[in-house]
Amino acid sequence: MAKRARSTPRRILLVVENVAFARDHRLRKQAETLLSAGYEVSVICRSDPRNHDLKGIRLHEYRAPADGESKFGFLREYGYSWSMAAWLTARVFLTERFDAIQISGTPDIYFTIGAPFKLLGRRLVLDQRDLSPELYELRYGRRDRIYRALCWLERASYRSADHVITVNASLEKIALRRGSLASGTVTVVGNGPVLARTEPRTPRPELKQGSQLLCCWLGVMGPQDQVELALRAIQHLVHDRGRTDCHFAFIGDGESRTPAQSLAEELDIAKFVSFPGWLPEEDVFTYLSTADLGLEPNLEDIVSPVKGMEYMAFGLPFVAFDVAETRTLAGAAAVYVPPGDIEVIPITAGPARAWDAGVDGRMVLDPLCESAARLLDAGGSMLLVQSALSGVEKSLNSLRSTGLQAEVIASQVIPFGPVLSARAGWLTATGQIKRGCRTEELVVIRADKP
Repeated sequence: MAKRARSTPRRILLVVENVAFARDHRLRKQAETLLSAGYEVSVICRSDPRNHDLKGIRLHEYRAPADGESKFGFLREYGYSWSMAAWLTARVFLTERFDAIQISGTPDIYFTIGAPFKLLGRRLVLDQRDLSPELYELRYGRRDRIYRALCWLERASYRSADHVITVNASLEKIALRRGSLASGTVTVVGNGPVLARTEPRTPRPELKQGSQLLCCWLGVMGPQDQVELALRAIQHLVHDRGRTDCHFAFIGDGESRTPAQSLAEELDIAKFVSFPGWLPEEDVFTYLSTADLGLEPNLEDIVSPVKGMEYMAFGLPFVAFDVAETRTLAGAAAVYVPPGDIEVIPITAGPARAWDAGVDGRMVLDPLCESAARLLDAGGSMLLVQSALSGVEKSLNSLRSTGLQAEVIASQVIPFGPVLSARAGWLTATGQIKRGCRTEELVVIRADKP
């Protein structure tokens, strides 16, 4: 007998602890994607007035607890949040039902909410973004009983999930190793801005607060985000190197914001620094359209900085510590300094360095082509837009060598942008363009995984 078609859409429950839905851009994109695919989506999260901006979501909110600052504070915060999430999850199951539940770490305690529903045939997905043991060690500088307990909870989270998603290849390897998971049970789902919404905004010179230049940092401010290091670098630039022509805007909020403001006063750089707080997306994009430089002081090899992708989406070069996933992500779109060294930030970093992906663009294209097959699911496709000056055949051959089917599906001739205009003389001298040529051909390559 043929199976009867399902009469109602599948229902997905998303549970997140440490940030409101409105401020969790990754979760918002996941919810939007599920909605567009025809799923019904419910979300359990901290309350926030902006949570209701995305229509079609069934929201189940609880009052946000005070952010923990001590071990006892964290226990209180997480205990309260866990209790509220567990109660709301049970209520959602009884009133709305769901077919699958996704929990977002950290902390790695929410598997205890989702795992019991596996006994009722519901699927459990873990979205692993950060590593709790590493965050604990970063904050307290030791590997004690709490650290070991966090390792156990992390492994239990991996083992309880039917599937794990994470943000980059480094975290994928860690999940497979620490969870002793089988190949194919972890999927990399990257994070970043929605490019359709990143059209340049009209710059607002007043954001520079009277300075010639504007440098931006943006994100959630936690101890692992190294805002303190960025401020100490600014102190060095201002007081030791005499750079007083730049204003620095730290856009965002979190437990480290108030200490950062106090540190700016202590370092005597408060007049060069502002903390506008958590801003709507439109205001953030206006800052990025006005800025001359971005900052990424992350020191963790495993982190793929979303702020770096947002900088690049607006053609904004940025300065970063030279750590693995940042370099993998940005290639030559960033200027790198040794990790933790705040005294060698190059003064030459600025708009002229934007999107300089090496002499032929392959510093970005080669890693992308080599990793595409691993990032695509069976039946998946990728569209790659590149300049014909960057070696179309190299891209096609690289994609095909990994088992993908690749072909050029479109092209268009456009005027030179700022990068190629600045290199027109060199391109002419090396015979890559004819004298006087100021146009390039953009090519669209489609790669399909069988």
